[in-house]
Amino acid sequence: MSTLIETLGRSSKEASKNFGRISTQSINKALGDIAELLISQSQDILAANSEDVQKAQSTGKDSAFIDRLSLTQERIIAMADSVKAIIELPDPVGDIISETERPNGLLIRKVRVPIGVIGIIYESRPNVTIDAACLCLKSHNAVILRGGSEAFETNKILHELIVSALKKNALSQDMVAFVESTERSHVTHMLEAVDYIDVIIPRGGKSLTDIVMKNAKMPVFAHLDGICHIYIDASAKPEIARDVTVNSKMRRTGICGSLETLLLDTELPAPQKKDIMNQLIKAGCSVRGDKELQGYDNRITEVNEEDWRTEYLAPIISVKIVNGVEDAIKHINHYGSHHTDSILAEDPDVVEAFLTNVDSGIVMHNASTQFADGGEFGMGAEIGIATGKLHARGPVGLEQLTTYKYHVLGSGQTRP
Repeated sequence: MSTLIETLGRSSKEASKNFGRISTQSINKALGDIAELLISQSQDILAANSEDVQKAQSTGKDSAFIDRLSLTQERIIAMADSVKAIIELPDPVGDIISETERPNGLLIRKVRVPIGVIGIIYESRPNVTIDAACLCLKSHNAVILRGGSEAFETNKILHELIVSALKKNALSQDMVAFVESTERSHVTHMLEAVDYIDVIIPRGGKSLTDIVMKNAKMPVFAHLDGICHIYIDASAKPEIARDVTVNSKMRRTGICGSLETLLLDTELPAPQKKDIMNQLIKAGCSVRGDKELQGYDNRITEVNEEDWRTEYLAPIISVKIVNGVEDAIKHINHYGSHHTDSILAEDPDVVEAFLTNVDSGIVMHNASTQFADGGEFGMGAEIGIATGKLHARGPVGLEQLTTYKYHVLGSGQTRP
């Protein structure tokens, strides 16, 4: 293990030991200062971000990557608003999840507690620095942040801002550590630091997640591909089908909640299929489909098997005709990434079948997949969308960054 990671690990572990005793009021005050500093130092943040963006452009990064990396004044304001939303959320630590009194008088309480030290390895999204740090602070966890080299300057100034707020409120700066190095070896060292880091959360592409899942010595909250689907049933309202589909794909194509595969019920009227294809193309989307779909519009190109497995993160969509909801469920569970999938339908039996049987962390009805976001779920922010099934699933917010222990309260009971 490198000296840097061991040093950060020791300091973070020590900071986490007493973090549970820090008052919610003190944490909220520090979070409030972070929100204010984001606005007051926005020009410095944008200057650092511009440096990162220019480097990324010079190395030929694509438009989706640049979009994820780029900050604007509006995005910084949104980051500050997200921090303010976290302040308004109740502190989960100390909550009694359940309480049972046994026949012998023992009172057994299941109580929410911090996890301890959380390691977060992420790529091009600098907003993760703020979201992750503030969620970990509010849930009384120490955190070690290792951002991608492509956002190094932005992440560095954001971390300095966080440390300034911690110092101002007499809180340990070791609560939020930052790996101030772009050496790739530090990722490996973090994954081996099981004595210091309790949970690792990867936030980035499939290759990063694969590396973390294969090599981490500690538990992982995994976020795999965002191969998100929409199934449009024959019972769907035409305007909902059109508007939700276009929004799901084209609002922001580079985020994990962006629609990648559209499934159309074979019973959906041909004019409606044609209208949806036309609206996607009109919005600037490249559509890939089978011979039937190509017959509706000569701008539709041929789809292949690999398209069903692809997270484009670009204005490209694959479209398939399916034989009803059961066929749609079968396709999604086979090709999907268990992230977010939506059904557009009015038939309650069809909707229930979809919601019950699609095996994903987030399943929606008559809503855009772009709502797959912790802020939209009322969590203030989220570190990522967990696609696994243990501990955390779906948006990872405050509650998902806690665990629990049992308080067993007696009055002198002994076991016979």
